[in-house]
Amino acid sequence: MVKKWRQQMKRWITDKLELPADIMMDLPRITMVGQIHIYIENHQGLLTFSDKELRLLLKQGQLLVRGEKFVIKTILPEEILLEGKISQVIYIDE
Repeated sequence: MVKKWRQQMKRWITDKLELPADIMMDLPRITMVGQIHIYIENHQGLLTFSDKELRLLLKQGQLLVRGEKFVIKTILPEEILLEGKISQVIYIDE
């Protein structure tokens, strides 16, 4: 109950002050260039990686990226740049 109220309060403050939602609410920022690059900021860690799948832990849920010929070009504590042929990006709400 308190967690839900806190999230609603963050949302309200973000809207009223016109602050970036990704920063205030710990949301991931995902930037894609066609099907060849995906840049993900504000993740909580790498869960799995293969040449066909990348799974990241988010503050709320997970992000699953599927495709083929994946190569991680850059990986930092909260950022990742993935190259390959991206076919799916799925948000898993847990």
